[in-house]
Amino acid sequence: MAKIELDLAHSYKPDPKADADYALLPLKMTFEDGGAYALLGPSGCGKTTMLNIMSGLVVPSHGKVLFDGKDLTRATPQERNIAQVFQFPVIYDTMSVAENLAFPLKNRKVPAAQIQARVGQIAEMLEMSHQLDMPAAGLSADQKQKISLGRGLVRSDVAAVLFDEPLTVIDPHLKWQLRRKLKQIHHELKLTLIYVTHDQVEALTFADQVVVMTRGKVVQMGTPEALFDRPAHTFVGHFIGSPGMNFVPVTVQGNSLAIAGVLFEAGAGRSLPDGELVLGVRPEYLGLTGQHEAGTLSAQVRRVQDVGTYWLVSCDAAGVSLKVRLSPDRSPPQVGDAVGLRLLTSNTCFYKNEELIP
Repeated sequence: MAKIELDLAHSYKPDPKADADYALLPLKMTFEDGGAYALLGPSGCGKTTMLNIMSGLVVPSHGKVLFDGKDLTRATPQERNIAQVFQFPVIYDTMSVAENLAFPLKNRKVPAAQIQARVGQIAEMLEMSHQLDMPAAGLSADQKQKISLGRGLVRSDVAAVLFDEPLTVIDPHLKWQLRRKLKQIHHELKLTLIYVTHDQVEALTFADQVVVMTRGKVVQMGTPEALFDRPAHTFVGHFIGSPGMNFVPVTVQGNSLAIAGVLFEAGAGRSLPDGELVLGVRPEYLGLTGQHEAGTLSAQVRRVQDVGTYWLVSCDAAGVSLKVRLSPDRSPPQVGDAVGLRLLTSNTCFYKNEELIP
């Protein structure tokens, strides 16, 4: 296992000039030894490029990659001693399940007894012990991907295991089982795991630290709780959560906030710069009250949806659409009702130039 440090930028163009020319804008990041990380963001944001730079498949156009303080920027994947699991299963159809799992160890001339013990351990973790003697060619796509996962995890001496959207081909009802297994394996084996995905559920349930990316830039790295409660960037607030954070333009002057011409007090202990800002509040933290109640913004209910575990109420206010999540045991308002929205709570965030104001 290794501590991985990145201080780099990368462009696939020979002479990049503008930010749009970069697949990865300049960044400094550290992945600690034994941590479980997820790189989360939409397609094209640069997360796979970052993963391939860590693995040695791509050499960064600027900067360096350190493994335990040693510069391995131009080292091969073999020299970095990493394992990588790709989006689609890569297995040897002519081999059995056990032979596939043992292949990385045989290549390194590990003693046969150790190979047998390690293969048995990984197969048990992945619930494949009963399939070890089966030919890999006859297995389903999700079973083949479990072999790929196992082959990435079978070496105990790897610096890190890198996963590039490994659950894409897995049936939806099996994904939660494999995520749980990977989490369990991480706790048992203490490997450094870095997992690329565009699925927030996968990222938030797997990783201890989530790296959120957009347009080649890392906008926040933190725990799932921090990403949800204190998004450092409006993109994080929008991308994390279902539905995402509500955003409302506000004008600040002294201790007063103006929202759609209505004045509110910022509240004790809250210091904001004067000028045009954006208020962000999660649907879970947006209070819905009666009309004309003090400290609320007037709104009209446009839509009410029964999602099963909660009510989702969409309202029009301040020229924007705002969403409120209500517990299922609460009676929701009716479409067309006039209501009040309590925007200012301890969980309300404020942003300037898309970045969180501390």
